[in-house]
Amino acid sequence: MLDWACQWPQRRWAVENARGLGHHLTSWLLARGEQVVDVAPSATARVRQLSRGAGRKNDRIDAAAAACVAAVQGNTRPVKPETSTDALALLDERRSNLAQARVRAVNQLHALLRALLPGGAPRELSAAKAEQLLKTVVPVGPAETTRHALATDLITEVRTWDAKLKDNAKAMAALVTESGSRLTDTPGIAAITAASLLDQTGNPTRFPTASSFAQYAGTAPIEIASAGRAHHRLSRRGDRQLNAALHTVAITQIRMPGTQGHAYFQAKIAEGKTPREA
Repeated sequence: MLDWACQWPQRRWAVENARGLGHHLTSWLLARGEQVVDVAPSATARVRQLSRGAGRKNDRIDAAAAACVAAVQGNTRPVKPETSTDALALLDERRSNLAQARVRAVNQLHALLRALLPGGAPRELSAAKAEQLLKTVVPVGPAETTRHALATDLITEVRTWDAKLKDNAKAMAALVTESGSRLTDTPGIAAITAASLLDQTGNPTRFPTASSFAQYAGTAPIEIASAGRAHHRLSRRGDRQLNAALHTVAITQIRMPGTQGHAYFQAKIAEGKTPREA
């Protein structure tokens, strides 16, 4: 395809739905230095509807419609190459999957140790603690022997997930540094939280005001007014992953004297607010 396109030294590619079905092709072209614009499916649909084909749809007609929108109507959006923020999104999703796998392994290990040990096993269970407990067990019979063997395998699994999570955190920290972000200068924001904030927010300039960002993140309280009385409740809308990251920062700062979050929280308590309201 690129060999065919080289006959036009000055060129750009119009890809329909570049952030959706056209994402793979768009990323491939951008990585090879090509210029790409995103054409909305609604725009190509209008062109097809107004053309002589009366709305007919096939690959050739779709290509012509996308080119028409890009060249004549100008109803397109330039697409930028993927950056470290996109890489952080991949690592953040991978971390979530790794954490879920670790939780499942720990839950299975806890159930086995509970059956092997008198009085059960503690809730807070690490691989080292589980191994220490397992050494005190002398299995008797086929069932206990099998439980003991399975618990040993699960301890190895938990150590594997721990190592992968550690490597993931290092990769996130390197990308956060590479991005030039100063989020980690804020008390309560470490590399993992910064990575989550960056990948969930994307380009921050797309939010015209702080209020619009709060609305998007679900941190703006919802006003409930009736009979001349008004109160507010927490919003359950918005990007919940971004909301969770911001919540982590807020709770961390509340516990850190000298931070803006701690000062704000104490001021609200002084006004008579409950901790939850504050």
